[in-house]
Amino acid sequence: MTESSQTDQLLIDRIRAKESDAWTELIARFEGRLLAFVKSRANSRPAAEDIVQETFIGFLTSLPNYDKRRSLEGYLFSIAAHKLTDHLRREGRRPTIPLVSGSGSSGTTWDQPGDARPASSIVRSDERRHIEESALVEGMRQQIERWRQRGDWLKLKCIELLMVRGRPNKEVAAELGLSEQTVANHKFQFLSGLRGSVRKQELPEEVFPELYASE
Repeated sequence: MTESSQTDQLLIDRIRAKESDAWTELIARFEGRLLAFVKSRANSRPAAEDIVQETFIGFLTSLPNYDKRRSLEGYLFSIAAHKLTDHLRREGRRPTIPLVSGSGSSGTTWDQPGDARPASSIVRSDERRHIEESALVEGMRQQIERWRQRGDWLKLKCIELLMVRGRPNKEVAAELGLSEQTVANHKFQFLSGLRGSVRKQELPEEVFPELYASE
């Protein structure tokens, strides 16, 4: 195992242990590069920020199924590419080149542009995306309701600024008078709760199959 792989695995172990500073470190290491990658293809800063947020949520959701032999960077960029592909299709656009290639590709038809991807797989992915989106919406509703019942209004405002308005951690911290570490902690707590809520929905195994993998 290379030194980089060992560093990645240590970071992942800390995230699994729910160390909030580990989540902050992950975002600090990869958020800028992911944003640059997505923005160059989405041509929209707000859309790119949303996709990167979705990428980190996707990473947290799939964490139980993460293969430690795989590059953490490659894994994150693969998730981002899938989220970007979905965004472009929703916008009625087709990627002109595969968004994931070489060692970073999943090797499935998901990564194929345009007509290279079978129509049946597009229909299946649309159905699955609808189920995934519904599950995430319900999970977010439950997490928001828990905080509302506890009167955690500052946390709710923080999450609104981060995930609804797409504001970066630094701006949210300044507006709410919090430290960036506290903002990162709130984000990590919300995403962890979201993952737990989705898991409790007991979705069919083909939807979020990573939730059925043992940690």
